[in-house]
Amino acid sequence: MPGRDVPGQGGASGLVCRGAGAIFADMLNIISVLIGLVTLVLGLTAFVPLLGWLNWLVIPIGIVGAAVGALSSSNGGRNLNLILIVIFAIRLSLGGGIL
Repeated sequence: MPGRDVPGQGGASGLVCRGAGAIFADMLNIISVLIGLVTLVLGLTAFVPLLGWLNWLVIPIGIVGAAVGALSSSNGGRNLNLILIVIFAIRLSLGGGIL
């Protein structure tokens, strides 16, 4: 079969040709991780006293990152963003939504 590597049939050392859709799904995970890293940097800034209002910006960015991660083939980016959303939502609630 073209495009498939069958064990024992002298294939290309275990590599399988993947379609553009699979590569796009992997790219979505990388984009989600990058959004998560931006969320982390902004969220750590929001831990400074009197900058808690910044969490109102950080949490929606994390939600966008989780949505992009949900569209990908991997769960790493989605899970990173979900964890960050929970941490920064707790921080926002401890500061009363402002501090």
